[in-house]
Amino acid sequence: MFAAYRRLLALPGALAFTLAGLLARLSASMGGVSVVVMISERRGSYALAGAVTASGLATLAIGMPLLGRLVDRYGQARVAVPAVLAAGVPITGLLLCVRLGAPDWTLFLCWAASSVVPNLGGMVRARWAHLLRGDERLHLANSLEQALDELCFMTGPVLAVLLCGALFPEAGLLASGLFCVTGVLLLAVQRGTEPPPSPRADPTGPADRRGRAVPAGLWVLVPVFLCSGVVFGSMEVTTIAWTDAHGVRPLGGLLLGLVAAGSCVSGLAFGLLPVRRSPVARLVGGVAAMAVLLLLPLAAGLSGAGPVLLAPALFLAGSGTAPTMVSGMTLVQQLVPAGRLNEGMAAAVSAILVGISAGSALGGAVAERAAPGTGYLVPAAAAATALLIAASGLRLLRGGPAAAPAAAGHPAGEPAEMDEPAVGAAR
Repeated sequence: MFAAYRRLLALPGALAFTLAGLLARLSASMGGVSVVVMISERRGSYALAGAVTASGLATLAIGMPLLGRLVDRYGQARVAVPAVLAAGVPITGLLLCVRLGAPDWTLFLCWAASSVVPNLGGMVRARWAHLLRGDERLHLANSLEQALDELCFMTGPVLAVLLCGALFPEAGLLASGLFCVTGVLLLAVQRGTEPPPSPRADPTGPADRRGRAVPAGLWVLVPVFLCSGVVFGSMEVTTIAWTDAHGVRPLGGLLLGLVAAGSCVSGLAFGLLPVRRSPVARLVGGVAAMAVLLLLPLAAGLSGAGPVLLAPALFLAGSGTAPTMVSGMTLVQQLVPAGRLNEGMAAAVSAILVGISAGSALGGAVAERAAPGTGYLVPAAAAATALLIAASGLRLLRGGPAAAPAAAGHPAGEPAEMDEPAVGAAR
């Protein structure tokens, strides 16, 4: 099964930048949990801890596309390394403020400032897109990256909690920062696989005024990613609330791990399927599968079934998310001009982050006001909405970029500009 992935990682530089990116992304999966544990232990308030992490998520969703634009313009190493090193200052401030009992507003300020970091997963995917230009193995590479994402989010929170419990409350955040800096530095020194920067034309020149065109498919993909984020956020809150209501709260982490495991396994398997259909067809099929499979935990939750039945339902529901993410990212890589790839993928990730925040809020509201398991209506409805959006936007998805370089007034080979609403829509 893994022979295809071994051959993929045998490409020059592929294994090195994949491992560096994996280390950097592991830090992202540890950060939020580490902050929650640290603040709840030192300040005794889960409400404060949750609010602080939410402020960081909001800052990340806003700043990520902007940093993505800088990465496209100046290169990964020239932007990511200063950004990550600069983020170390507010992280240090957060550790000191928590330890020394500083006012609560300082925690919000420090964590929000430290969250202005580039889209590290997008930078790795951009290297794959550069390495596999026009190669159908890009589908395999994106499947691998999705599986690694899920692996990080299965192991990162567990590692963070273990470090905070075994050592001291700040240990998880310290380890997260160390992993991030190390991963980014290791990625930055690998210049041979780094996509070349794409300097913009003079913003006052006529080419810039004529060329600000958005790939039409992004107006479909961004809402689909947003709905997918709602699925992730609401599933997490609803599952924790369900275990709490049934007196099996310690099983919450295990059940959520099954969701990620299902996505990881299906992502690897999806990458091995022959590429016979277009990415658009694969996206619609993935969203449809996600919408159908999310009915399983809803049925299990509403029927009063115990964790023995809910567990496989969550695993199967998780298996429906990876094909959607893989196909969606493949479409972003095809629709967005090469000179705006990091910005385009950052906009997609920002949409997912906004969706996670909204899904957490919706899932929590339903969990507080309705019977246990009713909250699974939220991810099921979000997936159905994503399917409706994808199906109604087929023409835009199949149309490719909204304007070819010639039509946009650019010389051949010059990337078209993405309009500001593409970034704003992801917020």
